[in-house]
Amino acid sequence: MAKRDLLTLTDITPGELQDLLRLAGSLKTDLRAGRMPRPLDGKVLALIFHKPSLRTRVSFQAGMNRLGGSAMYLSDREIGMNTREALRDIARVLSGYVDGIMIRTFSHAWVEELARFATIPVINGLTDDYHPCQILADLQTVAENFDGLEGRRVVFVGDGNNVFRSWANAARLVPFHLTLCCPQGYTPPAAFMEGIRAACGDRVRVEHDPVAAIEGAEIVYTDVWASMGQEDEAAARRTVFLPYQLNETLLAGAAAEAIVLHCLPAHRGEEITDEVVDGPRSRVFDQAENRMHAQNALLVRLMGEGWS
Repeated sequence: MAKRDLLTLTDITPGELQDLLRLAGSLKTDLRAGRMPRPLDGKVLALIFHKPSLRTRVSFQAGMNRLGGSAMYLSDREIGMNTREALRDIARVLSGYVDGIMIRTFSHAWVEELARFATIPVINGLTDDYHPCQILADLQTVAENFDGLEGRRVVFVGDGNNVFRSWANAARLVPFHLTLCCPQGYTPPAAFMEGIRAACGDRVRVEHDPVAAIEGAEIVYTDVWASMGQEDEAAARRTVFLPYQLNETLLAGAAAEAIVLHCLPAHRGEEITDEVVDGPRSRVFDQAENRMHAQNALLVRLMGEGWS
């Protein structure tokens, strides 16, 4: 079986996405029933972190343990990527020790190079450009609340960051409607949006008026206004994004059955209020739990049984 990677959601087919979501749901049910299978018995996953994370580290490490394998945490102090040692050499060395690599870093090009030279699966745990594992968890959460995602209206309130771009890539695989609601000047690069529009047509659009964008939305998503690496922009972004705060007033325009998602960590009182993140529409903590279940399904497919 040829090795597979997940660097963006474009690395899987629509059928494989549906398979992952079904398997994620099954593994979640098994875990809660106390009958967790162990398909990754003896497997080892290397976890490389350049950016810290509560959810990414714990969900992958706990997930590997529950699946019968183990995980090994590596910071850049141990590795020195592209400083002490070339990426291609690191890929080859790790390929001889472990069965898979998860990397959470800044440069997407680094992840691509690591995957190119590794002979084992490489999973993008987050880069500045994409966050595919988060969207797998998001889609599982949507599946738990709605009868399918096709035709649904998803509104992402924030900038065109790595989470939005991965949602846009998901729209290539499932025909839902996606709106990015952001201030002028905060959309993704033009080349990316051109590719998305070529694939999805008018199902993916940009709206600068938050009230108009959220009207009738069924899935309302937000994220921090300044991501890691943008700390020097944080003060300016707080001013620009203030009208885009997800609060009860703005959320009132969404569909009656709308749910609220946030990939966390949340800056409460900035992009989202306490009343919303803790409110009855919030599925934020279900979504956080589903990081483990969705990634467990991915680990089984990439490091275990595979796709036929």
